[in-house]
Amino acid sequence: MDAVVPVPSVPVLPIEGATQVFPVRRIYCIGRNYADHAREMGMDPEREPPFFFGKPHDTVVPGGGSIAYPPLTSNLHYEVELVVALSTGGRDIPASEAPGHIYGYAVGIDLTRRDLQAKAKDKGQPWDTAKGFDQSAPVSRILPVSAGGHFGRGAIWLSVNGVEKQRGDLSQMIWSVPEIIAHVSRFVALAPGDLIFTGTPAGVGPIVPGDKVRCGIEGLGELEIEVI
Repeated sequence: MDAVVPVPSVPVLPIEGATQVFPVRRIYCIGRNYADHAREMGMDPEREPPFFFGKPHDTVVPGGGSIAYPPLTSNLHYEVELVVALSTGGRDIPASEAPGHIYGYAVGIDLTRRDLQAKAKDKGQPWDTAKGFDQSAPVSRILPVSAGGHFGRGAIWLSVNGVEKQRGDLSQMIWSVPEIIAHVSRFVALAPGDLIFTGTPAGVGPIVPGDKVRCGIEGLGELEIEVI
């Protein structure tokens, strides 16, 4: 069947040690999943049910690199996160079975137009313009579970121009990766190719054109971007 407009390409992520690639279907992001970050955002870090939002899959920037400073903001923020890549999906996945649905892990940055997010919060409006803009989801190579195992603990950090801004440990997540997968699968049917951003530790802050951001997760890898 012929298409009346060009068929959009599917974004793909490189895989560590492989020539194959990981096609991205959907992106789910978990909010305020570290207690210290919840506090710095002025929220109660109690273990309330997690909430999530989405980013379009074509916001992915494979392997990082140059990121254009987005329009209509004067307060662009970084948020380093562990990213989970799914090989299988389904509905109502039990947390005990969730690890079996994971293909691998990556390092990601959830870029946020914080001023637009604040305005949306004040008016009770969606966060789409604050979270889902072009190039808002840089993601590193994926490390398959078969090569690196699962990640439930280990240092997570981010620096700007060589100055460390964020540091935490994956064990500090309020909701674990299996619990996150179980929760999201109650609302939507997960599927192969889905990515889940699992939240960020404290220390988020602004970046401007010319800034170089480097981040990583212990045993997983690193990711670098430059704002242009």
